[in-house]
Amino acid sequence: MRRFPLLALLLLTALPLRAEDAAPACVAPGAWADSTGKRLEPAPLLRRTAEQPVVLLGEQHDKAEHHRWQLQTLAKLHALHPDLAVGLEMLPRRLQPALDRWVAGELSEATFLAESEWRSVWGFDPNFYLPILHFARMHRLPVVALNVERGLISRVAREGWASIPEAEREGVGIPAPPLAAYRERLLETLAAHNRPDSAPEAAQRFIEAQTVWDRAMAERIADTRRTTGRAVVAILGEGHADHRNGVPHQLDDLGLPGSVVLLPWDADRPCAELDGRIADAVFGLGPSREPAEAARPRLGVQLEPTADGVRIGSVLENSVAAAAGLNVGDRVVTAAGNPIRRPADLTAIVQRQAPGTWLPITVRRGEGTQEVVAKFPAE
Repeated sequence: MRRFPLLALLLLTALPLRAEDAAPACVAPGAWADSTGKRLEPAPLLRRTAEQPVVLLGEQHDKAEHHRWQLQTLAKLHALHPDLAVGLEMLPRRLQPALDRWVAGELSEATFLAESEWRSVWGFDPNFYLPILHFARMHRLPVVALNVERGLISRVAREGWASIPEAEREGVGIPAPPLAAYRERLLETLAAHNRPDSAPEAAQRFIEAQTVWDRAMAERIADTRRTTGRAVVAILGEGHADHRNGVPHQLDDLGLPGSVVLLPWDADRPCAELDGRIADAVFGLGPSREPAEAARPRLGVQLEPTADGVRIGSVLENSVAAAAGLNVGDRVVTAAGNPIRRPADLTAIVQRQAPGTWLPITVRRGEGTQEVVAKFPAE
């Protein structure tokens, strides 16, 4: 199954295999391989990689082992080429000051997580990423926020890039047209999830949104390279980098070719995905001994900060929010009686909800207010 950062993976259940019955991994644990599965010697590979201007370390966001691999690979590259910068998909450009203060040693973990609005703008377990952030701070490596606000990407998906005034594009330029294979992959992803907005014009906006997202990160990587002279090691979802679509394609258009794509390779990942094009190299991981990040309560909305509070930018189909009657455009006023002034306020309340609980929410809709109750499933 192809991985993609915007969409949930389909989970298949099966009887567990005994270790002795399991098929051998495509890539031996602890070994590097090329994109066909042929084993590579690590020292020459890492030396070649360290000489390149950009290295993209892909991940599936909820897998702790992927982040451990990223840290170890970053450390090896740093030993070969200390003049590095680290790029993070996880934070938007406006939060760069929090990263600068972190690297300078001015913030504790708790203060950094608060100032970076981590739990609302990214949400995945910060403990996956803190070791990488500590490594960067220890070595005083610049850490660069690569992303833009999720509200901008949602808006592109709703309205199209051309409809967004230049002053509201967060400095993002015109993306290079996506490659045909990338368009096909995005359309397959849209169709596989039975999105109700899969009409041709909506599908085009979906592709534009992904392309703008890729372009935004590529621009920050290219700007960092040009202004600092440092090689940039970017931590990002693998769907933005594999097959040299996404960010690598936009970097090529920006005049920064030669980026290297490295991916972790799970023991149970299908060998057929080693198609000769997926990455420059992959690293074999052993069978997982721990679950992915525990499922967190989810309301199922995209939140957008505004001058007068928090706006609901989108509502996922069949979500808790949809069942509660929340609508796009609603301004969230309170949740459980607590005022909501920024997305992090609502995110924190939702993540404290136990299975089976009900959460009262007040929203401003049009000229009036409405009370809704979000009912979280028991399991």
